[in-house]
Formats: sequence, structure tokens, C-alpha cells
Amino acid sequence: MHWAKVIQCLRHERVPAVLVTVVAVRGHAPRAAGAKMVVTAVQAYGTVGGGNLEETAITRAREMLVEASEEPEQMHMSLSTHADNSFGVQCCGGEVTMMLEPSPPTPAVAVFGLGHVGRELAHILARHDVLLYLADSRVAQVDSVRSELVDTVAEVEVRHTPVPEVLLTEVPSGTHVVIMSHDHAEDAALCDSALRRDDLGTIGLIGSNAKWRRFEKTLVEEGHTPQAIARIQCPVGIPQVTSKEPAAIAVGIAAQLLEAFANDRDSERATR
Repeated sequence: MHWAKVIQCLRHERVPAVLVTVVAVRGHAPRAAGAKMVVTAVQAYGTVGGGNLEETAITRAREMLVEASEEPEQMHMSLSTHADNSFGVQCCGGEVTMMLEPSPPTPAVAVFGLGHVGRELAHILARHDVLLYLADSRVAQVDSVRSELVDTVAEVEVRHTPVPEVLLTEVPSGTHVVIMSHDHAEDAALCDSALRRDDLGTIGLIGSNAKWRRFEKTLVEEGHTPQAIARIQCPVGIPQVTSKEPAAIAVGIAAQLLEAFANDRDSERATR
């Protein structure tokens, strides 16, 4: 598989990786400048020349993954008997410079409900480097948002979902979920489904305190523990935004999600 497709697949799965590129070659070397390899914690795709050169690059790439490094770095290697040959002698006689570029997990958000607030939120999030899943059980809302989000920074999937809970089984681990459909029964089903996955990110529900009290009772009846139910924040968004204007509510939710993305990065560094 081409390295660009590998990176794209890993982004969709939210798997961290390092892209290794041969940027300069002097003298004889196994691969020319431009050769690429993608390294994850468990696998390497492609080759930058094999032998000691490649194993050294893989080792450093995996160290960068453990460090949760986000800054690229260069590696210069001499292919001679006098060089560091920790993984076997490679005496082509040349010199190789490689660039190691981290590709950290891409934040992912699933927004259920593309009404007034959902549409505003979609426009804000589409300007960020995220995986953005947008779903609604109403065809008109889906078609409208799909036509509006043409030139985006985010990788956007807009989907008509007669049974929205199905999408919740497909989004990658760590996806943050925002529930704001037009139907409280639909919202309740989505809350129930979200709690049945323990690998999701934050779960936010739009609504009043009265709505949440009813939902808490329903979720208890569905067998969820108080600790699990506490994973859902209702109302969603930062409390400092008190306006009921759709655009303002969307800004409050987006601000909370950006904070969650930053917390994810900090947690990633802390656990590696």
C-alpha cells in the first residue's frame, strides 16, 4: 500500500505513527532521496533501505512514539564499517539523512443531530484538523450540511442514519460524542449506546436539567451504573456561555471539545 494511503488509514483509526523519509543521499546508499517508510508501535510499512539504516530509523521512530513527540527531527547516518552498526554492518560507503515526522492520533468528533446548533458546530469544527462524523436521521438536514461543507480542513463524513446508534459502533476509539438530535427518544437511545462503549472520549448531551433527570432515570432502568451515567455531561458546553442563540451554544461546545483535545494530548504523553 502506498505510504499516503497508510497514513490516511492510520489517521482514520487514530493510530499514532512516524513517517520516515530519506531526504538526502551522498555516495552509495540502498535507497534514493524520497524513499519513505511509515512506522507504528507494532509495524513498519515500506522501506528506506533495510539493514542497520532501517532498523536504526525504526528504533528511533518508536522511541518518538513512546515520548509522544510531535516535533520532526533529522537523523544522519554513515554507511561504513566505522559507523554505529547496532543492527548489523552496512558498508555501502555513502551517507543518508532521514526526516522523522510524527503523525499523532487525530482528534475525532461525532455529532448527532444537524439542526440549528449542530449545523453551527459542524462549521466550526470543519475548520480544525479533526475526523468529523456528522449524522442525522433526517435526509433534508444531511443534504443541506453536506452541500455547505465543501472546502474543509477536517476530514468530514456526513451520513444519513435512520438508526443513528449504528454509527456509534463504527467510530474509532477515543471519539468525542455530541448528542443533539431533534427527537428526545433518539437522544436517549444514543446515550444508551454511547455508554455501552467504554473507549469513547467525552459524551455531551444538549438539553435542560429537567431533560437530564428523565434521562438519568431511563439509563438506570437500562442497567447503567451511576458511575457510567456520570460520563455524560448535560447540558454540553462550557458553562460560561449562557446565551441560547444556536451560534453561541455551538461556540461553547466547540471550546469544550478543543479543551478535551488538549487533555487527550496531555494524557497521551503521560501514559507513554
